[in-house]
Amino acid sequence: MRESNGFLPDGARGRSAPIDCLVVLGTRPEVIKLWPVIRLARQRPGRFRVRLVATGQHRELLQAALDWAGLRADWNLDVMVPGQQPAALAARILERLDPVLAREQPDLVMVQGDTSTAWAAALAAFYRRIPVAHVEAGLRSGDRHHPFPEEAHRRMTAVLADYHFAPTAAARQALTAERVDPGRIFVTGNTVVDALHLVRERTGGQLKDPRLSALFQPGRRVILLTTHRRESWGERLRRAYLGIKAALDEVPDAHIVFPWHPNPAVREAAAVLKAHPRVHFLEPPPYPEFIEMLAL
Repeated sequence: MRESNGFLPDGARGRSAPIDCLVVLGTRPEVIKLWPVIRLARQRPGRFRVRLVATGQHRELLQAALDWAGLRADWNLDVMVPGQQPAALAARILERLDPVLAREQPDLVMVQGDTSTAWAAALAAFYRRIPVAHVEAGLRSGDRHHPFPEEAHRRMTAVLADYHFAPTAAARQALTAERVDPGRIFVTGNTVVDALHLVRERTGGQLKDPRLSALFQPGRRVILLTTHRRESWGERLRRAYLGIKAALDEVPDAHIVFPWHPNPAVREAAAVLKAHPRVHFLEPPPYPEFIEMLAL
């Protein structure tokens, strides 16, 4: 990640007080990808004052990610409910975030990616006339229904954002094709790469959980499996698991380590793998442990 060409919000140049930035996040991926940004900004207290709002879109996974990153939310909106649907989730975020914005009146609201949290927070800030900075801006699939609802979220957030931090030149090109002012687009690289390097520096390339070490034995053929996408829920995901089971039967020395997502739709479909002796189910591990498993 590069510092974005001396980026400062409108009206901030020449001022002596730090820029008051409210970072809104709600899921584990948002923590992972915003952690390097928050870390860098807090190393410059004369330029930035950073506070965090956790929406709690994914309650347990979010808190676990905040814990390993050493971050503490200044505000927790606690919006998660069982079986939540996107419309109701967005409504709760808007309702609970607006009083925080009214009280804090930050100079800038920062969001990341394409979650319900990102676009609802951008909309709440827009209603309060607070500038919005969008990290990982400009990603496009070309089909607003895939990924669903993320593709629509990222496009709508681009309309609301004042500053667009694009990970690649291609993302910048996608934004300019949508008539975003090129002067408000900053190509920074992808912050998840920075998070990856920071994690590797911390862990030293070692699995600290003995249960995970036992699964990754020398000489064992191991497949690390993750699945989640909303557009695959139901029969499509169940068929994918049946295909994985058939592949395992064809390769008798292969094992699958499966940190399965806590979403009930994923767990219901994954039931077809539960009895297989070479499928090892795990609760989602902390991000540093997951990175070390990938590296093995």
